[in-house]
Amino acid sequence: MKILVNIFHPEINQSVANKTWLEKLKEHPEITTRLLYSDYPDWKINIQKEQNLLTSHDRIVFQHPFYWYSCPPLMKKWLDEVLTYDWAYGPNGNKLAGKEWISAITTGSPARAYQSGSYNNFSISELLKPFQQTANLIQMTFLPAYLLQGTAKLTPDALALSAENYLSYIKNPKPMTTRN
Repeated sequence: MKILVNIFHPEINQSVANKTWLEKLKEHPEITTRLLYSDYPDWKINIQKEQNLLTSHDRIVFQHPFYWYSCPPLMKKWLDEVLTYDWAYGPNGNKLAGKEWISAITTGSPARAYQSGSYNNFSISELLKPFQQTANLIQMTFLPAYLLQGTAKLTPDALALSAENYLSYIKNPKPMTTRN
């Protein structure tokens, strides 16, 4: 199983959680990691390169902080430009059929803030529906997200454990989350 991790964090060096996850992944050269904000500082995405990377991997991980109940803007642009008609969807759009999609998401708020009647009113599962539908449209299997919530108050031990759990999860997805 070839794993590609596309990391969409505009300030990766200022992110304790996403940077820790990246450092853990770098210890495993069999996992392809990419920092898209570094790769495309001018936001001019090389569509052919991105499509080639997608077709050469089996499991695609989208790692990012939760921005306004969604993804950072470069990830949205990437999705819009890379997942093209007649390539990813449409009459001949089957290039990603059967591949797996994992969302790996960090939130500053704790898990309890993401539920009906709480601060954010909706569960993460509900808020991830647009990504799930995108995966459905392009014939990918949408696997349960890996979540690290409450990053604002993580201890160093909890952060280290989340990185270990993240690595294990993307190698062998099973229903689990790390929540605080």
